[in-house]
Amino acid sequence: MSASKLIRPSIEYKDDYLKALEEYHAEGRYLHQNITLLNADFETFIKELKSEKGYPHQPYQDWVEPVPETIVWLVKDGTYIGTVDIRHRLNWHLEKWGGHVHFNIRPSMRGKGYGGKILKKSIPIINYLGIDKALITLNPEDKAAIHIVESCGAMFEDETPATDKFPAMRRYWLDCT
Repeated sequence: MSASKLIRPSIEYKDDYLKALEEYHAEGRYLHQNITLLNADFETFIKELKSEKGYPHQPYQDWVEPVPETIVWLVKDGTYIGTVDIRHRLNWHLEKWGGHVHFNIRPSMRGKGYGGKILKKSIPIINYLGIDKALITLNPEDKAAIHIVESCGAMFEDETPATDKFPAMRRYWLDCT
């Protein structure tokens, strides 16, 4: 068995990524990603992911200013484990509700230590992009994610209150130097 590693999205992981997407859909997440369409043209999907514009087909409101975003996947032994999205800068919305870094682990791989691995392994990439301190925002109810970011050394700053349009979020800063 090899060690897990971060890679740029790759067509090589098509089947396993689509299986992971089925797991996310079962949770009611990432429903904007159509499995049938991705299966038919996964190569274009991969090209779009590598364009540093974020996930294609991700629903954004008209008022959200897009920011450049690098996407990497955590893989091990031919298996897609999770994704980390690294936003190169913050806009006003990301300062409160999104942050520089968003990571997720596919449901069947949770509870195995991959959350900490994906975050720790992404620090050199975050730093390479010129980000010394990365903002990470989390749902206050997501105890597993809170444990992961705190165990990786991220420092709690505050919690934004819920609004009529946005949920409350815990804000952490991760030193990436």
